[in-house]
Amino acid sequence: MYRCMCRCKVKGGRVTDKNLYYEGSITIDAKILSSAGILPGEMVNVLNLNSGVRISTYVIEGKENSGTLCLNGPAARHFEKGDEIIILGISFAEESEIAEKWRMKIVELDDNNRIKFENR
Repeated sequence: MYRCMCRCKVKGGRVTDKNLYYEGSITIDAKILSSAGILPGEMVNVLNLNSGVRISTYVIEGKENSGTLCLNGPAARHFEKGDEIIILGISFAEESEIAEKWRMKIVELDDNNRIKFENR
């Protein structure tokens, strides 16, 4: 049996920009993606701590070390610059994999969207 698991969590980030007239996605600094193990094109859940909104969208790789966290398309209507967000990467895993070695990756960002903590 497979279970749907939270594979990674990026927390403490702040929205840097929003682009309503785009087809939809979230642009994330390449360094944050690498640290969290998220790939461009991967589906993620984005949670807005300010409004309570939770959306599902795909990832676009942003410029490395830019601190970019930009909501694009319709999701931009639910996020404002400066909103604190959580980004969750979700995976399906076999029960044997979960029992043996499952560990959620956590990446914490500072107020400038720089990595201040990550578990290994």
